[in-house]
Amino acid sequence: SFYEELLSCGVLRSLTAPVEGMVAKEGSCNYVAPQGISSVVKYYLKQSAGADVFYEQHVTHISLRDGKWEVYRKTGPPEEFDIVILTMPVPQILQLQGDIVNLISESQKQQLESVSYSSRYALGLFYEAGTRIDVPWAAQYITDNPCIRFISIDNKKRNIESPEIGPSVVVHTTVTFGSQHLDSDPAEVQRLILSHLETVLPSLPKAASVKCQKWRYSQVTKAVPDSLGQMILHTQPLLICGGDGFTCSNFDGCIESAVRLVEAVKPHL
Repeated sequence: SFYEELLSCGVLRSLTAPVEGMVAKEGSCNYVAPQGISSVVKYYLKQSAGADVFYEQHVTHISLRDGKWEVYRKTGPPEEFDIVILTMPVPQILQLQGDIVNLISESQKQQLESVSYSSRYALGLFYEAGTRIDVPWAAQYITDNPCIRFISIDNKKRNIESPEIGPSVVVHTTVTFGSQHLDSDPAEVQRLILSHLETVLPSLPKAASVKCQKWRYSQVTKAVPDSLGQMILHTQPLLICGGDGFTCSNFDGCIESAVRLVEAVKPHL
């Protein structure tokens, strides 16, 4: 299985650190990525031998040209592709310009427009090596604060504590707070979260640096109905979309969509 492979390579480990307030679902197992969740993505990218991977390419337009897809980015010239697979949040698929606007059928458009996401903020606090954060848990779900839902002592949760590396704390806000402050000034949002954090964890030392991150599209609350993990927008050349917006926002949902995408793309290779 995918889990067995990732566990055998050390990309994932079983979650053994204490997490307060976590609702345990019967029959489910919880894992942690010691090097961060991006290490899972990097592991699979390494498997794609021969593929050129480019980051931070903001796609704006997709159009048909001579039986291929012409893809425009915010910066740089357009490029041509035989197959295009879109896995960004569904609202961003609907924001794309070019021929794609007219290629999405009315029924597909209605299905895509029905998808909804929760929004939230995450705050990262980074400390100097040797700083002690004296709490009995590695992570905790908060139920009685209007702003904060989850706090993690990240190196403790990942079980990679080291005297050479300073600890880090990750704070997730509630969905309600996220939606209320979605377009607020980031500095003001950071100040609000920190003030609530001081109430929840008054013993927390002052961080060396802080980073506030907005997730406009955090987790899927309503996926594309009856999509089977993917949706073909155009057959020849192939334009297909997938991702957690077509399943659900966890690792299983992402894998399910990826497998469905591979099944649909294979006949076109």
